Amino acid sequence: MSSSVIPNSFNRRAFLKTSALAGGGMLIGFNFFTACKSEVTPPTDISQLNFNDFNAFIKIADNGMVTIFSPNPEIGQGVKTSMPMIIAEELDVPWEHVFVQQAPLDTENYTRQVAGGSQSIRQGWDALRETGATARQMLINAAAAEWGIAASQCTTEKGFIYRPGGEKKGYGEVATAAAGLEVPELVTLKDPSDFSIIGKDIKNVDIDKIITGKPLFGLDFKREGMLIASVLRPPAFGKKLVSFDDTETLKVNGVKEVFQFGDKIAVLAKDTWTAMKGKSRLQAEWTNDSDLESTEDHDKILMGLLDGNSFQTMRSDGDVDKAFSQADEVVERTYESPFLPHNCMEPMNFFAHVTSTKIELVGPIQTPEGTAKRVAQILERDEKDIHLEMTRMGGGFGRRLYGDFVVEAAEISNIAQKPVKVVYSREDDMTAGIYRPAIKYRIKASLKDGKVTGYYLREASVNSNMYGLIPNFFPAGAIANYKVDVANYKSKITTGAWRAPYTNFLAFAEQTFFDELAEKLKQDPVQLRLDLLENVKGTTDDRIQYSPERMQEVIKLAAEKGKWNVMKEGVYKGFSAYYSHNTHVAEVAEVVMRDGTPVVTKVTCAVDCGIVVNPLGARNQTEGGVLDGIGHAMYGNFTFKKGVPEANNYDSYRLIRMQETPKVETYFVKNEIAPTGLGEPALPPAGAAIANAFRLATGERYYHQPFIESLKTKQVIG
Repeated sequence: MSSSVIPNSFNRRAFLKTSALAGGGMLIGFNFFTACKSEVTPPTDISQLNFNDFNAFIKIADNGMVTIFSPNPEIGQGVKTSMPMIIAEELDVPWEHVFVQQAPLDTENYTRQVAGGSQSIRQGWDALRETGATARQMLINAAAAEWGIAASQCTTEKGFIYRPGGEKKGYGEVATAAAGLEVPELVTLKDPSDFSIIGKDIKNVDIDKIITGKPLFGLDFKREGMLIASVLRPPAFGKKLVSFDDTETLKVNGVKEVFQFGDKIAVLAKDTWTAMKGKSRLQAEWTNDSDLESTEDHDKILMGLLDGNSFQTMRSDGDVDKAFSQADEVVERTYESPFLPHNCMEPMNFFAHVTSTKIELVGPIQTPEGTAKRVAQILERDEKDIHLEMTRMGGGFGRRLYGDFVVEAAEISNIAQKPVKVVYSREDDMTAGIYRPAIKYRIKASLKDGKVTGYYLREASVNSNMYGLIPNFFPAGAIANYKVDVANYKSKITTGAWRAPYTNFLAFAEQTFFDELAEKLKQDPVQLRLDLLENVKGTTDDRIQYSPERMQEVIKLAAEKGKWNVMKEGVYKGFSAYYSHNTHVAEVAEVVMRDGTPVVTKVTCAVDCGIVVNPLGARNQTEGGVLDGIGHAMYGNFTFKKGVPEANNYDSYRLIRMQETPKVETYFVKNEIAPTGLGEPALPPAGAAIANAFRLATGERYYHQPFIESLKTKQVIG
């Protein structure tokens, strides 16, 4: 058995404390309680167990069952399953003896309780492993002392410590003694080849509750005496509230209270239906602004920015102007994308109960710590007054990074001095949202002697521009003369992160552009990318974020599994590869023509995300990302007219449908590299893969999303 010995970073963490507990056991920045018995039989009902109520990583019941707290928000990405798997692996307990519980916001014992950027596992990998390994080593040390032997002679397996000869002790038998020991300076982590939990298919810990309708989500949360708040917000971005008349609202049986806060009006009622009915009867007067924005205006403004000279340079290598002046051919294309709403299945909602002594917050939020700080600031309260608990979320996709709906709940409860849950209708959710910004790209490349010698990307975006790291993704470093410029227009329409921010559209633009370059150079699209990546190998440029070797490996894997070089009559294949959120992904899409319409039938996806903690969850994330990328590239469109969204529900906003989803096959590169992101990276390449296949199937190239507008048909996937 091989392993790695590392300095124990817990020794440097102020929150670490070890102590014996009154009932026996130990507390090490997380909690052990009572004994592991020699024979452990999982109960059929968790309520049968006598767990102590500690808010930390681990606790053990008197029958040996282990509860592991999952600290990060669960939005469907599977961290409530995979993060405890990592702890259980190093603790060396059988997964069937583990219960998982969502931890509340706890800034003393946990760090980065955030669900965003596909970073939960990547950021928590080392700390979570150390959590389990530290506890395991202290238990070993205690057992060794009782036996009078060296700790190095002891081993663990499935919740027991063994000495030579086979004698064993349950963890709980030595837990109290272990609590009195010093935290070890070094801890030993398992070698990946010895993993018994990590790398195995583990079902979602909440799946039984989900499919049987048990309360898990924010919309399920109830508290006695709680009122439901429905909020009337400005009907257009840029309008302000002048006055309102609640006479008819107060006539609705069950409406309890109506009041203004900021430019919004809260209607409090006994239930959701009554609150929304009361809101529908409000009469409100809003400012009559003349500068309200429309999509037509945005198109002109962004195109004007692309045509102008007011740019910020994000990266500049070599001399692109010289490359263009010496080129055999210069290729320039413009790519356009619309605003997009997040469309979480569960609309925004949150519970708040503000009193003079505390603020209780409960609900679905991706950024609990930042949101709690914002509430404390707005209500002018101490952060220590706030207790925030996270529910499971019915989707997030970046929308729940923004705690505006939490602040609303807290403000309303503070005014009403009652427990309140704010609930958005679907129309509220879609029209008062924070959207993916509309973006346009113009890409220009120079071709000389059969090679790409220059590359110039311009971005024009509403409100904000691409993240600073993105100009260091491929093809940065692969083309000697390379430049990225950005410009933006400040809009009243609220925008923000949307699943795989910026790369969700940039990947489409760049990867279809490279396909077009390969066509002009009469080169295979896969080989063109492999050749360009050769230019990055051995680079000393520490700005480069991706690995050319790992990117080449996923490209080759996708081409192999997708049978890129195998021609089949009537099947058209498109290729795409992209790096984002620290993960390398390549995809091959297959398209056939049915009644003159291109239909996507299959996507083969290759992923290098390092060690795959839970393959079952990883496949779900990858396949979901592919389908999400295809659906929005095909159908997603969101327009404005004088500040008002022109769609407010699914009858006017098109999503991909079940019968339109292609088969998705996923393959993971096997290695022992620490895990990287997975919730988002499969989405960006998907749109380009199908667009490149459409080119071969239809003879047309697509520069504008959604493709449905170019294809002039309502069903192109099936």
